[in-house]
Amino acid sequence: MRHLGEFPYGGDVRPLCGSKVVVRTRRGTELAEVLTTTCADTGCARSVSPQKMADYIASSGGADYPFTTEGRVLRVASEEDIAQQRHLDAHRYEYVRAGKEMIAELQLPMRLIEVELILGGEMATFYFGSEVRVDFRILVKQLAARFHTRIQMHQIGARDEARVAADYETCGQQCCCRQFLKVLRPINMGHAKMQKATLDPSKISGRCGRLKCCLRYEEQTYDELRRRLPRTGLRVRVQEGVGVVVETMILTQLVKVRLDDDRLVAVANDEILERDVAASAQPAPPRVSSGPVNAAQAAGDRPPPRRRPIEERMAADADDGAEMEGEADNDAAGPRDRGDGPQQAPGSAPPGGMGALGRRRRRRRDRPGGGM
Repeated sequence: MRHLGEFPYGGDVRPLCGSKVVVRTRRGTELAEVLTTTCADTGCARSVSPQKMADYIASSGGADYPFTTEGRVLRVASEEDIAQQRHLDAHRYEYVRAGKEMIAELQLPMRLIEVELILGGEMATFYFGSEVRVDFRILVKQLAARFHTRIQMHQIGARDEARVAADYETCGQQCCCRQFLKVLRPINMGHAKMQKATLDPSKISGRCGRLKCCLRYEEQTYDELRRRLPRTGLRVRVQEGVGVVVETMILTQLVKVRLDDDRLVAVANDEILERDVAASAQPAPPRVSSGPVNAAQAAGDRPPPRRRPIEERMAADADDGAEMEGEADNDAAGPRDRGDGPQQAPGSAPPGGMGALGRRRRRRRDRPGGGM
């Protein structure tokens, strides 16, 4: 799993960066590689101070970072030690084949991924993947009886599987989880959408089948640049006029604005003259009227229509024929009916009248011999 550790060393031969050393850890005797020294003053350009190492661990995951100090360096690895480790790695495939055969015989719901053999031969670690909890006690007994060593079963997920078994990614480099990335944090589709990467799963997924870890590397930069841009739908003022933001480009810091005259322009974020411009009041379209209007209607304040009582509506319906017959005698009705006086708004009653019922009584009164 390529874990890290800081171990004391008291030998006479000083190991250099990149050299192999034999260390004693909780698992047993192992072959390790020197990354750097943590002395205060070593004269090496690649050495770091213990404080810098602590700061690096704190910023790289803190308590989740796979770092240990339980161990010590025994000696600088010799040619015999390196040859012995190569011999063990060559026989690793026998452990893998035997483990897969036993898993198939026991019909266990697990999938063997890799086997790790340490230099001293005290332990063999079997890495496997499974979607459920597996009872592998019988499998451990059979493996220990065959290889005469201590067996450790370690269940890992899909991303740790890529760390153990994967090699190179589509970028041409080794998988980040195998090369330097120790803390595997969750990745969601929000990272890909914010960076406007393609949403094709085959292009944004890594060797583990999950979203690529590199989508998190530029998350902080994208988030800072996105905060500088106006949000979509905001009205802004640019040199060409006033419009609405329809799209933003994070890396180039460009903003697409649709102006009020329906033109589409692209301007730099620094060239926006004003943000959050209030919408200008648009004049209301003129009303088209087919008849005369009063002063209130001309001013745009139309009064609500007056609803006549039921008695007036019934009297008007019953008197339709009488009104048609009495149109010839309207000369005595007054200036309102002749059109000589001021016009009244439709639906309003004449002064002193009672609507249709009043007009009928007035016509009867004006006829010769008429009465109430």
